[in-house]
Amino acid sequence: MTSRIQEIARDEEKEILRLETKPFGTNAYMIICRETAEAVLIDAPGSAEIIKERLEENRVRFILMTHGHMDHSVDLEELQRDLGATLAVHEDDAEQLPVKADRFLAGGEIINCGSLELETIHAPGHTPGSLCFRIESYLISGDTVFPGGPGKTPSPEAFKQILASIENKIMTLPDETVILPGHGEKTDLKTERELFNTFKRSRNNLELSGDVTWLGS
Repeated sequence: MTSRIQEIARDEEKEILRLETKPFGTNAYMIICRETAEAVLIDAPGSAEIIKERLEENRVRFILMTHGHMDHSVDLEELQRDLGATLAVHEDDAEQLPVKADRFLAGGEIINCGSLELETIHAPGHTPGSLCFRIESYLISGDTVFPGGPGKTPSPEAFKQILASIENKIMTLPDETVILPGHGEKTDLKTERELFNTFKRSRNNLELSGDVTWLGS
């Protein structure tokens, strides 16, 4: 059953795993400390049985939500109950979840998972409470940034906000940062920075929203 899980990274300290879940093709990420067997789950978008089977020998400390949209929380109630993990989300998105959060994250906090540390980054735009989670050279970006463009936004104001989040909080990270988005395959920051800079040079009108790409809306 766990064959659908993709290994993103594995070394002496950690494992980072990706599962593209049903029914919406949303990614769930599992980060495991190999020293202590502690783990965190990032988003709960479906395929709960596969996630539970893979993590059955781990102590899951946290379920971390990148944001409150339904396609990222389909199986949240089941996974929170069965894994016994602390549910953490930004307060601005908490009311969108089907269950009550245990902890609010404002951005800038460090989440400990055994000997591993995850940095929380508040990146509003796709939603007011969108969060990214950074561990070493990996960034779980939720729906803030994808290969080739930003996440979908509901208004020009939200689009300007997501651009500011990307420019000020993500584009400042090292080039070698691997971006692990909420949908689809990974990318790297160097590639996205070049596309983003091209977009900034060519776009004077930022009255955009919806699905926008760096090379044309």
